Amino acid sequence: MTEIDIAALDKADTLASCRDLFDLPAQIIYLNGNSLGPLCHASAKTMQRVVLEEWGQDLISSWNKHRWIDLPLRVGARIAPLLGAAPEQVLCCDSVSVNLFKLLSAALALSKTQKPIILSHRDNFPTDLYIAEGLRDLLQQHGANAELKLVETNALEATIAEGPAVLMLTHVDFRTGRKLDMAKLTRLAQQHGVVTIWDLSHSAGVIDLALDDCQVDFAVGCGYKFLNGGPGAPAFLYVASRHLQSIKQPLQGWMGHKASFAFNPSYEADLGINQLQTGTPSVLAMSALDAALNCFEGVSPADLNRKASALSETFLYLIEAEPALAELQLVSPRNPEIRGAQLSFSHEQAYPISQALIAAGVMVDFRAPNLLRLGFSPLYLSFADIAAAASILNYIIIENIYNKQKFRKLKRVT
Repeated sequence: MTEIDIAALDKADTLASCRDLFDLPAQIIYLNGNSLGPLCHASAKTMQRVVLEEWGQDLISSWNKHRWIDLPLRVGARIAPLLGAAPEQVLCCDSVSVNLFKLLSAALALSKTQKPIILSHRDNFPTDLYIAEGLRDLLQQHGANAELKLVETNALEATIAEGPAVLMLTHVDFRTGRKLDMAKLTRLAQQHGVVTIWDLSHSAGVIDLALDDCQVDFAVGCGYKFLNGGPGAPAFLYVASRHLQSIKQPLQGWMGHKASFAFNPSYEADLGINQLQTGTPSVLAMSALDAALNCFEGVSPADLNRKASALSETFLYLIEAEPALAELQLVSPRNPEIRGAQLSFSHEQAYPISQALIAAGVMVDFRAPNLLRLGFSPLYLSFADIAAAASILNYIIIENIYNKQKFRKLKRVT
């Protein structure tokens, strides 16, 4: 693939203008949007206004004047189209972990099975499993015979047929980028009376999702990865409308109360998705995420999916064309149809290679024990970026740059 070929790909890129929406550092190729999205101009401008004007000048009146109180519903409704969901089914609130606890509890309560078994796969994101373990232990302390059952991914279908109470899965594997067949697994779960919960943290904003069409029951997702909401941005949750009248979640807080400011001593859940709120929303963080969603206006999830796939395929082609890079073993699916917007390679020196790349201006990340991971966000990456990153990686390997001692010291956050 020549420079002319790369230039032609960039010229044909219908999302190229979206790059101007972001405040990207000069000389940095950012392949880490699957961990933390970059700052967009709208978020920076909004944060300044919210801090200096709304908080600074209008103070507490901003809950009404600037509709702070509506942020969870408003932002949730803006995320909904990226999920293939109706707006009244999505709420922006809390963290993925907290939301997962709410929905796991609710899903178990909805299940009609005799034994509360949560089924997941061993490759699920660890925090999701920790939350499930915590809920299981809590239920067991109160006499319930709850169980968390973990199987290999290829055993999911057979185990779903056994009829667990809840199926809890992550759509795109954080290590390998493997994408599960949401429609197929959800349909199978429904056939056996199993309630489904999907974690969309590595899918939302980059994969063409269809929660409503797939008849998903519940979902959670992250606001600071491909949605570019900023460090610690609030998460979101999805509840299918058919469950909104019967759902009951355990973290009953005043913001989910039917009459929050009546301050009644007993709890009465609000109507609709708002009953999933618990505490006071993080106004500053949610405002930044709200502004970041401007970057998706006029952009279809299908177009995002298509470009992300093209970026990763281009990178893979360039890597496989370099003999020196044969020592990098692809652990992501080779077929882009079953892969999210990332590529992961195993190498015994993956950590120092990642640090050498970062020092050279290519920001990637490392996942223990030996994975080099690269994310391909379609809103701000160009094909020229991808070609340059592949060239720099080739140079680092050929010249053994990564063997320098300074790249071997393990940092606290990897």
